[in-house]
Amino acid sequence: MPAKKYKVTLSAEERQILEKLTTTGKTAAYKMNRARILLKADQHQADGGWGDQAISAALDVSVATIERVRHQFVEEGFEAVLSYKQGQQPRVQRLDGEKEAHLIALTCS
Repeated sequence: MPAKKYKVTLSAEERQILEKLTTTGKTAAYKMNRARILLKADQHQADGGWGDQAISAALDVSVATIERVRHQFVEEGFEAVLSYKQGQQPRVQRLDGEKEAHLIALTCS
């Protein structure tokens, strides 16, 4: 198995925030899952962090999700992983008023 390209190393402060997030209060499911993934994948643990298969079995998430969370953590940072990303592209209007009127006239005739 090749070495992991994206290795999660949490600071003490980040680890504390994630542990608090997973144990107290009401938290969105996606945020809770991502926090648990990061906690399990942390390389600063005594055994060096869990493998993707072990995390997948323990948390009932796909290996692809775990890889995406690792990648996002390394590339974009701690805050980006825990925030919900809205759609990046605005919706494109395909019909203007004139074309819509023509379409309605065709369907009604």
